[in-house]
Amino acid sequence: MKIDVLSLFPDMVQNGLSQSIIGKAIDRDLIDLEVTDFRDFSVNKHNSVDDAPYGGGAGMLLRPQPIFEAMDQVNAKNPGHKRVILLDPAGVTFNQKVAEEFAQEDHLVFICGHYEGYDERIRTLVTDEVSLGDFVVTGGELGAMVMIDAISRLVPGVLGNEQSAVTDSFSTGLLEHPQYTRPPEYRGLKVPEVLMNGNHKLINQWRDKMSLKRTYERRPDLLENFDLTADQQKWLREIKQEAAEK
Repeated sequence: MKIDVLSLFPDMVQNGLSQSIIGKAIDRDLIDLEVTDFRDFSVNKHNSVDDAPYGGGAGMLLRPQPIFEAMDQVNAKNPGHKRVILLDPAGVTFNQKVAEEFAQEDHLVFICGHYEGYDERIRTLVTDEVSLGDFVVTGGELGAMVMIDAISRLVPGVLGNEQSAVTDSFSTGLLEHPQYTRPPEYRGLKVPEVLMNGNHKLINQWRDKMSLKRTYERRPDLLENFDLTADQQKWLREIKQEAAEK
């Protein structure tokens, strides 16, 4: 997968994504990451990329010219279809479904904003406007890095165990079940017996029920439109009964 990032702080993005699993994916050429400093395309003597808004108002806006010309360079290097993602608080909220959709693409471009916002004409370059949530940060780099991490781990070969991405929280529509490792008992806290008996059918049933239980307890909103199986309906009744008896 090819990923371009247009940013005023390229070192922040490069250094942040050069670590751990994503860094290894870049080293193995599973992810081709290129970060462009769109300040390099400024044409004024102060090398600035922002200006005051027409009509007045607080703050400064990113001017269109540097970003348009940075995109011209990206398109010249890699012609063809690409998803161009604008990091913007007004965008759709990023989630696992969006990550899975973007992971199917061959080329993604992230535009990281700063200051008070963008000149509206920049949006003509964009295919998607995306936000991490209902809050505002000082720049788009952190949001882009989070999204790139979530997307990249879904690219085949990036994770050592491909099943990990399949069973992650939200990938199945439910939160992930509790997990345990050695020792079997620590400070009086024991690993559930079912996980150590070798019966994989019972283990899978336990995991499915605990995934449903955790979702009901922590994110019941996820169950509103979730199509429960007959077993899950039965387990949910049991979970609700157990909660009522506490």
